[in-house]
Amino acid sequence: MANEKAPFDKIIEINNVTKSFDGKVVVKDLSLSIRRGQFVTLLGPSGCGKTTLLRMIAGFETPTEGEIYIEGTPITSIPPYRRPVNTVFQKYALFPHLNVFKNIAFGLKLKRVPDPTKPAKVKTVTVKRDGVKVKEQQTVEATRKYTKEEIADKVNRALKLVGLEDYGHRDVNSLSGGQQQRVAIARAIVCEPKILLLDEPLGALDLKMRKEMQLELKKMHDELGITFIYVTHDQEEALTMSDVVVVMSNGVIQQVAQPKKIYDEPQNAFVADFIGESNILTGVMEKDYLISFLGKKLACVDKGFEKNEKVDVIVRPEDIVITKGLGQGQFDGEVVSTVFKGTYYEMEVLASDYEFTVQSQLEFVPGSAVSLSIAPDSIHIMKKMLTVNKYVGEVTGENLVTFANGDFEVPTQGFETGDEVLVYVPFNAVELTDDEEDGVIGANVSQSLYKGTYYQVEVRTDGYDAFFVDTPDEWDMNDRVGIKVDGSKVKLEKYDPQEDEEKADEE
Repeated sequence: MANEKAPFDKIIEINNVTKSFDGKVVVKDLSLSIRRGQFVTLLGPSGCGKTTLLRMIAGFETPTEGEIYIEGTPITSIPPYRRPVNTVFQKYALFPHLNVFKNIAFGLKLKRVPDPTKPAKVKTVTVKRDGVKVKEQQTVEATRKYTKEEIADKVNRALKLVGLEDYGHRDVNSLSGGQQQRVAIARAIVCEPKILLLDEPLGALDLKMRKEMQLELKKMHDELGITFIYVTHDQEEALTMSDVVVVMSNGVIQQVAQPKKIYDEPQNAFVADFIGESNILTGVMEKDYLISFLGKKLACVDKGFEKNEKVDVIVRPEDIVITKGLGQGQFDGEVVSTVFKGTYYEMEVLASDYEFTVQSQLEFVPGSAVSLSIAPDSIHIMKKMLTVNKYVGEVTGENLVTFANGDFEVPTQGFETGDEVLVYVPFNAVELTDDEEDGVIGANVSQSLYKGTYYQVEVRTDGYDAFFVDTPDEWDMNDRVGIKVDGSKVKLEKYDPQEDEEKADEE
């Protein structure tokens, strides 16, 4: 049943794929290559586009733009049942009126395979050539259905692979959730697909069963040798099972790497925040190997940034050394809370007006005076994803500019009505309101990062424009808010599409 792994053979290529629903972009200009035999996990929060991408590979959704290739063949026009893929869903989708054996055998009974004992047939078909329909002859090899003996052999091998050898006669409704999931996996792999798609298949299981099934799935992947593409929002699942993790947010890939690199070297603040826990701060790169944040200058191991460039500083909770008493480390503070997590204590420590998350095997009770130390190689520096909101807008009146589907009051000296302009809106120029009606336009909170003395919040409008906001207030995911802009902080420039495109290519 297993296919031989060819590590440098691309089995799937996704080229500039965009998917929109009712004008809302769910997957945006995404490109990705997947090698044969890999276990690839699409990881991200709800609504990031990971399931939509999986469904486009399966054939249940069609890209709005772009193309997907399997083994070099474009598959957009190929129906799901003719693709070399099978899908395992979260809800299993087993047939309740069939026993375990018949559930697994169902696909085999429909499948046809080449029959070398019979001669090939010549068939006249109509095809399009340069947009013109023409008739041509094609040679079609003879096929046959599997025999009962072949079906039984394949089903029994699949049952053995998922650890259910003696369950073939059982009613699927009598099985536990974990056993039903194994039946769904067996039904998917029995037809020997080249690619197995798994859409949050462990979501309905309890924690203990999830952990057991994670190991079982990894073992199955190693034995089968076929390509697994797995969708989850669970970071632990992704790090436990995958050869490669694809982190997604708002329909865009944020990072593609092996699990250890994703955790140790996150590419941006979103990845650092989503994968595990992180302390994320804004700092200034004083020079190579020297970073300044929270009023302190600390040695680091990073270089190559502009002098005095604003950057994101990432420190993992387990990389902070906490000691009793003041003056022992770089930051003095007080323990705010302590929670026992099983193998370590997780503490919130208020130091230099920032609430650090610290993990240690030593317990410090709330109220304890402590010092925090961070080694140079535990400080991770990365460029900011964005430093200012940028939009293409139009001057629609005196001191009135339309952008992001809203009419905002912005000084327009030097511009005339009808001029297209680039609109630069600093993060601190944006105000979020509890009541959508109090804002110029409405939006939903899609991301929130604690940055020390403030939160950096991303909101998405109904037109799917993004606004990044620096605010002292904490907002919850999917909160509905209104957006107001302080026009005095907004900068306008004449818009030249060609020049702007050239700048974007340079960046």
